[in-house]
Amino acid sequence: MRLDRTALVIELARRMAASAEGLTIDEMARESGVGRRTAERMRDIVLDLFPQAEEVSDPPTKRWRIRGGLSAFEQAPTTEELVELSKAAQGLRATGEPGRAAALEGLERKLKSAMRSTTLNRLAPDLEALVRAETIAVQAGPRPSADEAVLTEIRQAILAGQPLGFIYSRPGAEARRRSVAPCGVMFGRANYLVAADRESGRIQTFRLDRMSAVKAEAGAASPPADFDLQVFASQSFGIYQDEIEDVVLRVTPEGAAEARAWRWHPTQTLEDQADGGVVVRFRASGMRELAWHLFSWGDQVAIVAPARLKDVMKGELQAARRGLDGR
Repeated sequence: MRLDRTALVIELARRMAASAEGLTIDEMARESGVGRRTAERMRDIVLDLFPQAEEVSDPPTKRWRIRGGLSAFEQAPTTEELVELSKAAQGLRATGEPGRAAALEGLERKLKSAMRSTTLNRLAPDLEALVRAETIAVQAGPRPSADEAVLTEIRQAILAGQPLGFIYSRPGAEARRRSVAPCGVMFGRANYLVAADRESGRIQTFRLDRMSAVKAEAGAASPPADFDLQVFASQSFGIYQDEIEDVVLRVTPEGAAEARAWRWHPTQTLEDQADGGVVVRFRASGMRELAWHLFSWGDQVAIVAPARLKDVMKGELQAARRGLDGR
């Protein structure tokens, strides 16, 4: 068996050990990037190599898993994996997320403490060199806030299916006591609680740094049955949620190469134009955040639709001009 196939088998064993319910043949094939028959052969090899592997009945399919985990030999992380973990922690700390950074740093220490000393000694020089040679470039923008006490209360309420109560303060508005059904948290340039209003069921977002006196409340409160946090997050260009619209942007030939390599939105399509330009289409809300982003493209992007995005851009340009004039 070739070396690359050996690596695939070991990775499959790791996936089977990491899954509580086990993997089907189709899931093995998809996650390993191979055909079904190849996945069946790989499964058979895993069953031969790991006696603790077991078949789990899940009609109309079957699943396989490895109970009890794998040994330190099979689970030893690579230099690249440890570097990426260290960089992720560094990036969170650099952007003002010490609590989340500390969680990753704790995980890194646990991984290293579980490794054999000979393996750690072998990786240490390369790991130290790469950590020194790579860093995170911190960009200007809002400083996110994810207070650990707040996150703990939110997570406990989500896990227990309880309402979450808090006081919410917005600039220019009176602080209000809120009680919601928490759906999840979105981390980004600012961090937001996503929650359903307990009376109307409407999904809303709340900035974590504007929440105080956060506490899980007695009773039961769950997200709507059909709610999907990833789908909700993908509807907007950024964080703000408003009316979803069809966005059409025309990029000049000078900016086309960068636009083709840009991730505009999960629903994006790109159409090459005869003059070398490109038309970008996607469906999203969050026109103000999109307008802010389009400033960075200068005259290389023209707004074709919607009209509301043009109006928002005009308003932002007027506000910027007033700031430039000192008014």
